[in-house]
Amino acid sequence: MNSTRLDDGTAARLLATAVANVQRDHPVHWTHMVSSDAELVPQRTLHPVFAGSYDWHSCVHQTWLAVRLVRLRPDLEGSAEAVAVLDSLLTPEKCEVEAEFFRGPWGKHWERPYGWAWLLVLDAELKTWGSETAQRWSTALAPLADVLRDRFLTWASTARLPMRVGTHGNTAFATSMVLDAARAVDDVELTEVCVEAALRWHREDVGYGGFEPDAADFLSPALVESDLMRRVLDADEFAAWFEAFLPNLDEARWKVLREPVPVDDPADPYGSHLSGLALSRAWNWQAVAEALPAGHRYRDLALTSAEAHREAGWRYVFGHGYAAEHWLGTFAAYLDLGAY
Repeated sequence: MNSTRLDDGTAARLLATAVANVQRDHPVHWTHMVSSDAELVPQRTLHPVFAGSYDWHSCVHQTWLAVRLVRLRPDLEGSAEAVAVLDSLLTPEKCEVEAEFFRGPWGKHWERPYGWAWLLVLDAELKTWGSETAQRWSTALAPLADVLRDRFLTWASTARLPMRVGTHGNTAFATSMVLDAARAVDDVELTEVCVEAALRWHREDVGYGGFEPDAADFLSPALVESDLMRRVLDADEFAAWFEAFLPNLDEARWKVLREPVPVDDPADPYGSHLSGLALSRAWNWQAVAEALPAGHRYRDLALTSAEAHREAGWRYVFGHGYAAEHWLGTFAAYLDLGAY
């Protein structure tokens, strides 16, 4: 998914936004179970690394965004400030506080699977970079990454059913991200568990009949599932699976999947979800197109859909307030730069 479309000016703007976001404590979406007034403590107390950017998972992936941009473009405007801010957050002491939370009872399910997936993506980004700076941050993050790797292994090994939603609970999206991270760092055990889960959940899926999108979707259940399956099946198997899964993709029924969904209010929190849907659909369509053999009847359709969604999604990345800007930049950068 590497691309030259992300010019330095836009990349610097994404970086500045991410750096501001990870330091911004309010507004905050506070989602912990609270048993007493004594537990009503600031988010930064419980999560000294990932308390900014509105919610924990957004702070994790905005941190990944800052790391990714500094890694790829070390001379980018704002890179020095980004490194200084990341140095202040990714410390052994603060990461240990995060790890201790996830070792506890709430850590079994809190931010599962979306936040866990982005944390493992961040971990893999640091491990594959190879610089002294990345090594410092990776060492600090290791206790938290180890806890969530083990949590993901246990959960994905035993989860009988997937979550086919267009929001954070979607299991295909998280498993795709974790599978890529595991392969990037040669984690054979985690790779095998992800592949087994994908096949257990989706190998026999045929004739998809869902109605997409819902008003709050930022993922397409059909397309993230397809994007996962192209990772675990060989080319011929995937082509056959995809044909059976969406046998009438070129018919009017699926125009709503092939074409971007209008976003009535991109500044509304759920409107921003639909903005992000265009971006995630763009990389899903692109990946599906590249996985299909040349001449396949859906390949050009997928490429056309990818381009339409890319153009639509980028329109909403800036200028629509914090509800959008605390997270959309990650999806835009992932679309054009990928990871690792």
